[in-house]
Amino acid sequence: MELSEAKKIIEALLFASEKPITIEQMEEVIEEIDAKDIKTALLELKSEYENLGRSFKVYEVAGGYQMVTEPVFAEYLKKFYRVKSKDKLSKPALETLAIIAYRQPITKAGIEDIRGVNVDGVIKTLADRLLIRITGRKDAPGRPILYGTTKEFLDRFGLSSLNELPKLSEFTEADIDVNELKQGLSEKGIEEAQDGTGEVAQEDRPDRLEDSQVAQPEGAPKPEDRPAEGKGK
Repeated sequence: MELSEAKKIIEALLFASEKPITIEQMEEVIEEIDAKDIKTALLELKSEYENLGRSFKVYEVAGGYQMVTEPVFAEYLKKFYRVKSKDKLSKPALETLAIIAYRQPITKAGIEDIRGVNVDGVIKTLADRLLIRITGRKDAPGRPILYGTTKEFLDRFGLSSLNELPKLSEFTEADIDVNELKQGLSEKGIEEAQDGTGEVAQEDRPDRLEDSQVAQPEGAPKPEDRPAEGKGK
């Protein structure tokens, strides 16, 4: 198969898919070429879109590739998706998601210790939307469940890894400010997600990313490097 033909197939896959596609998935579809040629075709497509000044581009996100719109058109997309109120996350959900994103893995008790309220319903909402998942159990009395973000979370906020989360100012467990955590996530587009206008994904899509892997990229802070949960409150 010629590279030009492969590019057309890849372009069709990117256009039709509602979630990032990995090179391995493309290989399963385009059996006539290998991963190296697929990567070459992807880079050529990316370059062509940029040179033509199109309203979209090929973007690497959550370990795969996706066709997304340019940020300059965000305001128009906001208006288009504003009617989709069902996509909105409540303020408690946003606060809880921000805490999990920056403090993962974290227990429900740890989240409640920071927020000061019960989060059973919010945890269920975030899990149903595939933004968080159970990552294991803490080595402590009762073996409480630990929560972390998913690859869908990366997809939703246009992140390649957790390392791209905005850096928060130094803080201790005694003076953690929920608003500070939420503001950090806001810098990566939480308002777009709240209105259902994220460039990469919308929550009402029928087929979502696999949530069997926690979004813990290589080089991300290890649990033991993070402040201990529930201390100093």
